[in-house]
Amino acid sequence: MFDDGAAYEQMMGRWSALVARPFLDWLQLPAGLDWLDAGCGDGSFTRVLVEAQMPRSVTGVDPAPAQLAFARQRAATATVRFVEGDAQALPMEDRCVDAAVMALVLFFLPDPLLGVREMVRVCRPGGLVAAYHWDLAGGGLPLQPILDAVRRQGHDSPMPQSAWASSLTASAGLWQDAGLTDVQTCAFEVRRRFDDFEAYWRSALGSPRLRQLSASLDAGQLREARERVMQQLQASSDGHVEVTARANAVKGRTPA
Repeated sequence: MFDDGAAYEQMMGRWSALVARPFLDWLQLPAGLDWLDAGCGDGSFTRVLVEAQMPRSVTGVDPAPAQLAFARQRAATATVRFVEGDAQALPMEDRCVDAAVMALVLFFLPDPLLGVREMVRVCRPGGLVAAYHWDLAGGGLPLQPILDAVRRQGHDSPMPQSAWASSLTASAGLWQDAGLTDVQTCAFEVRRRFDDFEAYWRSALGSPRLRQLSASLDAGQLREARERVMQQLQASSDGHVEVTARANAVKGRTPA
């Protein structure tokens, strides 16, 4: 699914970066820590992490070579160690970081609890384990206007295999089951401005999920969906459109 880092950046990467800033502020961690970015993808969150937190070190782990290649090209991530690997079996030693985070990853994991436990394993005592993910049940995806339009035509797009894990209640339960303490949750709403509707539509089709869905529609169905989305977003007088997305976040401490 994630074979094009540049296309992913246009759609989901830039959205992830919008959530990253308030998320990192919410974590309230000092500079100079050792970090893990589990499921780092194309490095969108990693870049914001480096700029905002001034970490001592960052390790980014992801299973997709194309995403890692894109991440390595970012000037801000030149000091980051990017490693190919699985978030459910991190290629890292025990107790080697102060903070472990997942950005838009948890609901893709076949076993979310295993992924959380892996972050706990690599965190030092008293370290922070945290994540954010789209509010799937609440319709928080940046792609939601398109998915809603297509659904009204009788078509649907499969949800990530662990979509259930994205709710605040489920996330808190996973963190508690993994043995974390002082578990807290928070919801973020972010808004992204596009110069016009075309800019939003082009960026959305860079999403792996939307590419699969659009390939299953004929030209007429795709045109009808596009018109529905355009009516819903209602461009401003100067032509720009704004799209809102919502993300759920969770954090907790490893036992000291």
